This record gives sequence, C-alpha cells and structure tokens, in this order.
Amino acid sequence: MAPTPFPALTAETAPPAAQRSIEATERRLGYVPSAVARLAASPELLNGFLRLSAALEASTLDPLAREVVVMTIATRNACHLCVAMHTAKLAELGADPELVSALRDGRAPADPRLAAVHRFTLEVIATAGAVPAGELADFLAHGHTPRNALEVVLAIGVYTMSTLANRLVDAPVDDALAPFAWTGLPAA
Repeated sequence: MAPTPFPALTAETAPPAAQRSIEATERRLGYVPSAVARLAASPELLNGFLRLSAALEASTLDPLAREVVVMTIATRNACHLCVAMHTAKLAELGADPELVSALRDGRAPADPRLAAVHRFTLEVIATAGAVPAGELADFLAHGHTPRNALEVVLAIGVYTMSTLANRLVDAPVDDALAPFAWTGLPAA
C-alpha cells in the first residue's frame, strides 16, 4: 500500500500557520481528529474551515436545522467521517432517533420544519442557488427567515468544503466516533 500524500500532522509537524488550530482543537476536544491532522497540510483550508464553521455556529439557524443541512450535505457527498461526527453532534443535542435515522439514510425528516430545511438545502444545490420562488416560499412558510436561507448557503459552502476535503485526504473515523460510524450512500 502506497503511503498517503496526506499524513496525520501534529502541532510539531504541521506548517506553522496550522499549529495553533491543531493545538486549539486538541484543547477543545481532548484529541486531534484525523481530519484536522490531515487538513493541516493546508493551513488555509483548515483555518478557513474552522473560521467558517464558527461563523455558522454563531448564525441564527437553530442547531437542529444546522445539523439537517450538514447531514444532508454529508450523506449526499458520502463523507463517512462527517456523518459520524454529526451523528455524534445530534446525539449531543438530544435529537430524536427518527430524525437521526432519516438524515443518515438521506431522507427528509418527519418534522415538517426540518423537512423544509432538507428540501431547501437540496434545492439550493440542484439549482446552484436559483431557487424557484415557490421553494423559497415553502422554506419561509415553515418558520424560517430570509437570513436563515442565506445561512443555509453558508452551511452548504462550509460542509461542501469539509466533505470534499475529508474524502480527498481519506480521513478515517476516529475511535471517539466509532459508535457513530456510517457505511453510507453512494456519492451524488
């Protein structure tokens, strides 16, 4: 087996511009996730993802709605690591097991408000943002705001970057996430 061009880096072996991010992630989580260790080869990508992810966390899109967008992207792009990470996040949020199951299966949630987020996310992707007025109206009719619609675009961007990068570097599922491992759907 050929060595990977994306080895796991540490704070000591990563480019200087990625070292602080690795250290901060380890302090926050207690370990360095495989994705962070491999993405550190590009400090621009790692630091950009972490900043944009923090911006998404600070958005007005509620935590469950954010996770619906993330899981929709993760399953669509067949990112095993992202699905495991965000299944763990959903468990941390106390999400209904049926919601988690639907998202892991690439299905719309039963909850109409969250189903609208799922549909809207897929529509933004399918239309490259040229969402028909009726689809936007449906999203808004389920209690979401125009600001939320733009935050869905932010989430799509952040997690498209993450899923593609994680697949490119072949980041494995960390031991801490093993209970949430996903065998998945084929990539869209």
